[in-house]
Amino acid sequence: MENKTALYIHIPFCKQKCLYCDFPSFAGKEALMMDYIKALCSEIKNKVKKEVSTIFIGGGTPTYLSLECLYELKNCLDGIKKTHDVEFTVEGNPESFSKEKLEVFKSMGVNRLSIGLQAWQNRLLKSIGRIHDLNSFTNSFKLSRDAGFKNINIDLMFGLPGQNIDDWKETLLNVAELNPEHISCYSLIVEEGTPFYGMSLKNKLDLPEEEIERQMYEYALIFLKKRGYEHYEISNFSKHGMESKHNMVYWSMDNYIGCGTGAHSFMNGIRYRNIEDIEKYIYMMNLKNSAVVEEYTNTDKDNMEEFMFMGLRKINGISKNEFKEKFNIDIHSVYGTVINKFLNNKLLLEDNERIYLSSRGIELSNQVMCEFIL
Repeated sequence: MENKTALYIHIPFCKQKCLYCDFPSFAGKEALMMDYIKALCSEIKNKVKKEVSTIFIGGGTPTYLSLECLYELKNCLDGIKKTHDVEFTVEGNPESFSKEKLEVFKSMGVNRLSIGLQAWQNRLLKSIGRIHDLNSFTNSFKLSRDAGFKNINIDLMFGLPGQNIDDWKETLLNVAELNPEHISCYSLIVEEGTPFYGMSLKNKLDLPEEEIERQMYEYALIFLKKRGYEHYEISNFSKHGMESKHNMVYWSMDNYIGCGTGAHSFMNGIRYRNIEDIEKYIYMMNLKNSAVVEEYTNTDKDNMEEFMFMGLRKINGISKNEFKEKFNIDIHSVYGTVINKFLNNKLLLEDNERIYLSSRGIELSNQVMCEFIL
């Protein structure tokens, strides 16, 4: 699928860093915004030679950029080739949406928004270090609809400190009432190097028990299905035909170009990674028009592993024929033992065309996927 190329653009600025976040994003660096955007635009012009089918501006908080920076980015992105049906997403935090910024996004060609709500309850938002409250979320959602956005994702999290199953049910109910086209439900992972990690080491993190977290996930599956959302990837639910095309590129191992600090690219089997530090990124771009600090050519083994554990994230799993076409070998001759093990304990299911996780397999997906590492 040579023609499918996705573009990811990283905006590393945040007003305040959330307590669980381990993404390459930084607070207190606003003075670097315009220099960063200029360096970013030169990287985009340098790297993006092909037509792109999806664009995703993520972060950090892309909506935190000043209007001046957004206009600079718009001018740059106006110059790249896009397919006629390009999916163009911008992600943002509720407190940083404004009518003016939404108008700039519209003029840029953005046709999909992803709003980070996380939880409906203000006490939970505060406990995870979010700087918005419920009111600013509902306002930003209404502003987005009024601005004409017909494809909106809302990000939610479960397994949060102090969160109980009733909180989660209330969150899902109220979000479903808003009728967004897409809902992502992520379980909290306490990542090393985050404030939450430090708190967990000191037993200061009041997390729900594993069983409660499992019930939260199960409840989401049943509830969202009733509300007309299709479960198409472990953490993602959409109205019919409204899946995230950009994320499908990652899960299907198609080509993608990453621009900005810490961004990753995958082109024709080669992986590239940019430097994470904002100042060093600007310096490297100005000096040699590249901020790549690591390059790696995937082996067949790498590609097979990634094909399996990215593909199994999708609810309809992986295609056995596609595996054969990609690697010129039957999937069972590589993974027969592992597949049979999980077929026997009912964590995997198989039909003539596909191999996919059972509902129990979805719950234990990490256990299943790690066994596909050769």
